[in-house]
Amino acid sequence: MKHPLQQAEFLCTAANDEQLPPSGPPEIAFAGRSNAGKSSAINALANRTRLAFTSKTPGRTQQINFFRLRHGALLTDLPGYGYAAVPRELKRHWQDFLARYLATRQALVGLVLVVDIRHGLAALDLRLLETYLPSGRPVLLLAAKCDKLTPSAQRTAQRDLQRSMSGLFPAHADRVTIIAFSATRRIGIDAAEAAIAGWLGI
Repeated sequence: MKHPLQQAEFLCTAANDEQLPPSGPPEIAFAGRSNAGKSSAINALANRTRLAFTSKTPGRTQQINFFRLRHGALLTDLPGYGYAAVPRELKRHWQDFLARYLATRQALVGLVLVVDIRHGLAALDLRLLETYLPSGRPVLLLAAKCDKLTPSAQRTAQRDLQRSMSGLFPAHADRVTIIAFSATRRIGIDAAEAAIAGWLGI
């Protein structure tokens, strides 16, 4: 099925384990550091302008938002992590909640990690991957905002990301697909859709 995320509709939101919907249909999770371009990537892939809310304020998303796709699977928009100006206790709650979701959610079939290509993998990205990769499930790493770099710089940044994954996660690097991506220029849309469709078997 082409365009697997198009016609997505909001389903529910969860701020803790008790609010998570029952684990059932396959889920694709989107994660990323605050302001990495995660919401813009979701909107571009869903061909919607405001399915996922983009904000100038880092850390605006403070819960997991669930969206139902037209073939029954779910898209989950995870809280942005990084600079949110919130109490330390709340930030720790988000991190623990995300870690449990990524490590134990039975319906989760793949993770889309959005990284600003200009900055590469941050410490919190690596922590998230350390939690998720031992599950054996695949990762699609969208190297977002690639339109901000020249083609040569894009290639260099992609090679750096690949070397980082191979060096830090040698046992899992073969399950990570890296795609240069731009929501505004719609670069990498087809490749990202193909990867997600493959995870969902559609």
